[in-house]
Amino acid sequence: MPGIDETVAFVPVRIAVLTVSDTRTLAEDKSGDTLVARIAEAGHALAARTLLRDDRDAITAQLRDWIDDPSIDAVITTGGTGLTGRDVTVEAMKPLFEKEIDGFSVIFHQISFAKVGTSTLQSRACAGVARGTYLFALPGSPGAVKDGWDGILKYQLDIRHQPCNFVDIMPRLEEHRR
Repeated sequence: MPGIDETVAFVPVRIAVLTVSDTRTLAEDKSGDTLVARIAEAGHALAARTLLRDDRDAITAQLRDWIDDPSIDAVITTGGTGLTGRDVTVEAMKPLFEKEIDGFSVIFHQISFAKVGTSTLQSRACAGVARGTYLFALPGSPGAVKDGWDGILKYQLDIRHQPCNFVDIMPRLEEHRR
């Protein structure tokens, strides 16, 4: 049975949060605030936070900066995963993946389907690894952010989660470069 092994010591993950929106500011960023609150509640460290417009080049540049920053273990974006012409987070993020975590999207859609039915099809939530940094793209609504964190990331970013988790394998993400 999957669950938290309380005999294992918790290891905080350093997480950067990027909100992508043409209409919000940091002061009115409910989805980003939701993520930040959950990151703190879980005992992780907020390594950075910013908000960018739906601009593919700007998003890619920010992600590259955070991938290059050794003080950041994971990046979670919110927004820009829909189907409209301005939704470009996925196009900015996926080319950076060295390995895509296909199951993230599958599990996200299972969770989302239980809440919004077939409307989940309008999300392109995705995840991958780029040079040892986890990248996760969540939709921009607070409900979707809760689904992604509460249903997936809360567990996979906790080293105590068994039988396996993303944190346990972090030291080995870059082993092919040694």
